[in-house]
Amino acid sequence: MSLAAPPQDPHAPRFRVRPPANWMNDPNGPFLWRGRHHLFYQHNPDAPVHANVHWGHASSPDLVRWEHHPLALTPTPGGPDEAGCWSGCVVDDGGVPTAVYTGVDRDHTGLGAICLARAADPDDPELTEWTPLPTPVVTGPPQDLDVVMFRDPFVFRHDGRRWALVGAGHADGTPSVLLYDCDDLTDWRFAGVLLDGHDPAARAAFGGRATGWECPQLYAAQDGAWVLVVSLWDGHPWTTGYLTGRLDSDLRFTVRTGGLLDHGRDFYAPAVLQEPGRALMWGWSWEAREQGEADWAGVLTAPRVVDVHPDGALRVSPAPELHRLRAAEPFVTAPGRVTLPAAYDLTVSVRARTTVSLLRSASGAELTVRLDPGEGTVTLDRSDWARKETAEPVVVHVPPREELTLRILVDGSLYELFVGDRATVTERVYQRVDDTRELSVTTGASVSGWALVPPTRG
Repeated sequence: MSLAAPPQDPHAPRFRVRPPANWMNDPNGPFLWRGRHHLFYQHNPDAPVHANVHWGHASSPDLVRWEHHPLALTPTPGGPDEAGCWSGCVVDDGGVPTAVYTGVDRDHTGLGAICLARAADPDDPELTEWTPLPTPVVTGPPQDLDVVMFRDPFVFRHDGRRWALVGAGHADGTPSVLLYDCDDLTDWRFAGVLLDGHDPAARAAFGGRATGWECPQLYAAQDGAWVLVVSLWDGHPWTTGYLTGRLDSDLRFTVRTGGLLDHGRDFYAPAVLQEPGRALMWGWSWEAREQGEADWAGVLTAPRVVDVHPDGALRVSPAPELHRLRAAEPFVTAPGRVTLPAAYDLTVSVRARTTVSLLRSASGAELTVRLDPGEGTVTLDRSDWARKETAEPVVVHVPPREELTLRILVDGSLYELFVGDRATVTERVYQRVDDTRELSVTTGASVSGWALVPPTRG
């Protein structure tokens, strides 16, 4: 089944992973198995609201053609995940794909257990059936740490051994990432706190607002550096951040620098897949409108290749496989005015201050992106399409340069901006019936854009 959205809903992305209907949130367990990419995600199969959490499942042979599969994980009555199968990862455990996830029972107080589920048939390329283990491998946080938030296991390898991170928050308001030795996936041993909010570099990057770090992810960059990704929780999902640094043989993480992972207001809970030669990331983009306004809610972003620049800053760009979604011919190749399709891939490069207009209202207001290569700023102004509390423009700072390149991926209401390979902005913009999709770019810019179309097979 294709992931294309019903054509009657102009806000629904057609080329990104989302269920046909109802609720979606965090991506879980991106996993490459026998040449096929699998993505799991938090999903309520019964309503477009955040409740009744299962694991949905889709897979792809090429990162652009996705197919739905039956629910992978379903809460077990009377079991450790009775009140929800929450976020986690998927790993290869001796040739058996194994989900490592947060289970919540009916008596939970905000603390999850760490549960396992194994693929019923590892030889099934679509991995359609999963069998949960009846007993958690970790029933809760270490008792002496006064942890009040405990969830979202992420398993990684370092020096030939398997370890795991768990997101945490402490009673005094300190966020942290806990470390476990899980070389035997059925025998977990607490190994200490990898990092917490008292770390000076982490505090400089994130400030002191977060009380918990959710969905921790850790991946190795091409130059040997390590990147720790966390979702910042302040009682509600807030934003996402990253820290780059060194991971020593004793699992001590020394931070070099860090910052916001995505500068938009509609991005959270990214998940990372470490592949040979690269790391891929997907994030959850929530709805910037009232819950229940449609029969669906939530979408995953386009896959992003993530790495590290020599100065320690995050390097991020769309996965090159996305070129397969481009139409055979571009709809624009030069500055000027042109009607925009509902889904497109647009690149603008400038050497002087330039304003790019993408949407115009009947009153004359415009959705704009202002680029200033000399100052190293990109400003997204969507004030006429935002609620009062999100009306301020989003300003992204990158190193000043002679030429600044912006790539914009738009799919229905999902807008993903890539400022060179230095920063991203993910926002949701809901076009009204009297709005006009029109690209306007001043002379002097280099412009190229393609409509997105279903990819051909092969």
